[in-house]
Amino acid sequence: MGATTLAKPLLRRQLMTRLAGLGAWLHARAENILAAMLAVMFAVFILQIVFRYVLNLPIGWTHEISVVLWVWLVLFGTAFVVRDHEEIRFDLIYGTASNRVFRIMVVLTAIIVIGLFAISLPAVVDYVTFMKVQSTAYLDIRFDYLYAIYPIFAVAVIVRQAWAGCRAIWGEQGRDVDPTKVSSGV
Repeated sequence: MGATTLAKPLLRRQLMTRLAGLGAWLHARAENILAAMLAVMFAVFILQIVFRYVLNLPIGWTHEISVVLWVWLVLFGTAFVVRDHEEIRFDLIYGTASNRVFRIMVVLTAIIVIGLFAISLPAVVDYVTFMKVQSTAYLDIRFDYLYAIYPIFAVAVIVRQAWAGCRAIWGEQGRDVDPTKVSSGV
């Protein structure tokens, strides 16, 4: 056994460790972005209450910002922050299945979700790019910018489901997480 034969697994492990570290760093930055969006949404909400009920001067742009941030919070958060075991699942069905049946259900779900999102993706991109002709009422934000997160979300869902399906096929997709102990990380 030569030195190069032993070096290949070591290099592969080092690469995987670095990629895992980069992934953790990117995940933390995505959480930071999500927290910033939530903070801005909360501040604008409080501003809206003050202007409407204290100053008796209702303003519409605060509502618009809140709605835009809510759309981005949900789609960005689902695409880049929420982990697979934190997603809502049919636990009544999954929980009663054997590990083999569970993995088969994960693969079937992945195939269906990938198929539906892949079929809809060209139309989604077409529609989002078409929406540049409209903009929001108060802040004049073009709708294609507002909904630009949706195609990104759709691609992220396809990639995540492909990964979950592959892990289930390889036998790595297990139920190692207790749903009663899952937290938001806060």
